[in-house]
Amino acid sequence: MTRAQVFEFFRRLAEANPSPTTELNSANPYQLLVAVVLSAQATDAGVNIATRPLFERIKTPRQMVDFGEDALREAIKTIGLFNTKSKNVIALSEALIDRFGGKVPRTREELQSLPGVGRKTANVVLNTAFGEETFAVDTHVFRVCNRTGLAPGKTPDEVEARLDKIVPQPFRRNAHHWLILHGRYICKARTPECWRCPVVDLCRYKPKTAPPSAKSARSESRASSAARTVTGRTVATRSAGRNPPRPSRLP
Repeated sequence: MTRAQVFEFFRRLAEANPSPTTELNSANPYQLLVAVVLSAQATDAGVNIATRPLFERIKTPRQMVDFGEDALREAIKTIGLFNTKSKNVIALSEALIDRFGGKVPRTREELQSLPGVGRKTANVVLNTAFGEETFAVDTHVFRVCNRTGLAPGKTPDEVEARLDKIVPQPFRRNAHHWLILHGRYICKARTPECWRCPVVDLCRYKPKTAPPSAKSARSESRASSAARTVTGRTVATRSAGRNPPRPSRLP
């Protein structure tokens, strides 16, 4: 995409959703950090179901450590990989207490030094909790950036670097939220809903998905055509199977 097209891409997403944010529920940076760690290979909705009662009780690293790994495992057992995640959450909570006075650090390097925290998680926390202009590349962002041609790359790190280079102001602060939500609800993995995409004319994805009504019409047309073909074959088969007419008299 050209620089003008990139600007227009984000302008339209911003117009459609002026105040995007994460769909993970939290009340402070620590709860957000825990929620993002739990969200790996899980849906935000599923994480919210598990953390809603948990976060009513747990608001600090000390409370989490006192809660204990066994109790945490039971509280998040509906989330995938809950055994590993419960270990990581307790370990990162202990690290926050021992190394950062119970506070969530505000640098990517310090965040990534915590158990279970990778670059994507660190970027989400820096952006959502502290307002940093970071670009968290999850599966949705990776797909949208490659499919549309916005910021193609073979790895999440390549896509992140490309986004950091091309995303202009005033869109840098919320860019990754717009891309995540766009990928989650419109530019879906299996069946992108191109017919209602606000940036469809800027996207390089060629097999645009038709609206459901158009697909239904095509399906009905194909079914009708197939029925006519089958009927024609049946008539031909019946005609071919009849005995030839007998002569009215002997030669």
